[in-house]
Amino acid sequence: MTETTTGVRRPAASAAAGSTIRFRPDIEGLRAVAVVLVVLFHAGVPGLAGGYIGVDVFFVVSGFLITSLMLREIRETGGLSLIGFYARRARRILPAAAVVLVATLLASYHWLGYLRGDEIAGDVVWSALFAGNFHFAAGGTDYLASQGAPSPVQHFWSLAVEEQFYLVWPAAIVVLLWLGFRWAIGWWLAAAVAASFAYSIWQTGTWAYFSPVTRGWELGAGCLLALAATRLDRIPYRIATAMAGTGLALIVVAALTFDDATPFPGYAAALPVLATVLVLAGRGDSVLGRWPLVRLGRVSYPFYLWHWPVLVIAGQAYGGPLPATSRALLVVASLGLAVITYVCLEDPIRRSAHLRRSYVLSLSLAAWLIVAPLAVARWQTSTSPAADPGNGAEYTPRLGAPRDQP
Repeated sequence: MTETTTGVRRPAASAAAGSTIRFRPDIEGLRAVAVVLVVLFHAGVPGLAGGYIGVDVFFVVSGFLITSLMLREIRETGGLSLIGFYARRARRILPAAAVVLVATLLASYHWLGYLRGDEIAGDVVWSALFAGNFHFAAGGTDYLASQGAPSPVQHFWSLAVEEQFYLVWPAAIVVLLWLGFRWAIGWWLAAAVAASFAYSIWQTGTWAYFSPVTRGWELGAGCLLALAATRLDRIPYRIATAMAGTGLALIVVAALTFDDATPFPGYAAALPVLATVLVLAGRGDSVLGRWPLVRLGRVSYPFYLWHWPVLVIAGQAYGGPLPATSRALLVVASLGLAVITYVCLEDPIRRSAHLRRSYVLSLSLAAWLIVAPLAVARWQTSTSPAADPGNGAEYTPRLGAPRDQP
């Protein structure tokens, strides 16, 4: 969900000599499709009850892109630097995530009151530590069911799953390379993907929805495709184009036909995952490579982060279902925040020459960006009137929201 859109696509003859990774506009367009599906689903647009499958699309794309970049490093250097990998990840994901978490927490205290703010502060702590999926699963959260008061940072569960996956996958590659088993990387990954998929079928339910074990196969599917990327250019152009078109159509079918009654992830998740693999393996530039989709794809990560807290806090402050016009305006506002975050924060930090030259600076920045939401959460909870029930303060949510439904 959070990597740059580059992918390996070059003639097989030059694969061994290895070197060029070129821009894939169709992947940016695919990310745009994924984020639009998720946002419209959360905004309650009729007919898109399965829009949550956009997250599955993100997982596959993320696995494909990040593994492509790791394979390039292995070809060029003969190894893989874990410190370098995590420094790049930190520059890419932490700036926007930290800003959204802090802003969401402060907005929650301001508009939803101290009691609700203290509850959300706990959610923010887990999300900042990339363990929100465990937290929400342990609390019995059902992502697809209607919640009386969903957390405005609940959507950070998917980011947690990604980062948990990337604690294991790069390390496994390094170990296999160190043991001299480079040839076994694909076999090991294929076995892990099969086991994860089988487990997701067996354990479909609340915990399975949030679990890195039941979701790992989705990221792994993208990783497997990256391992086979040098062979993709052998696919005839017309067949590759048909593959991409079929995959895109199947993603839309899943979004239109799935709903909250669909057992997920399990068997059902195979449809959007395989559809995304088809798009990535084919050539979708003619549709997905158009500039509006490419531009939207570039801000898909901050757009994903901003849209949910904006919709949730506004809805809970309002005290009931928001009118359709209000939801539409909130989505536009979220997109505006995403563009500002990308232009002023995410892109400058990711491209910073100083940070790219120094892993120490990158990891130091990462530590501060993780600590910042934790510190704000601690400060807000400790200074909240709700922390002293004997002071006689009134803690009801603001803007007329009922006491039992912030």
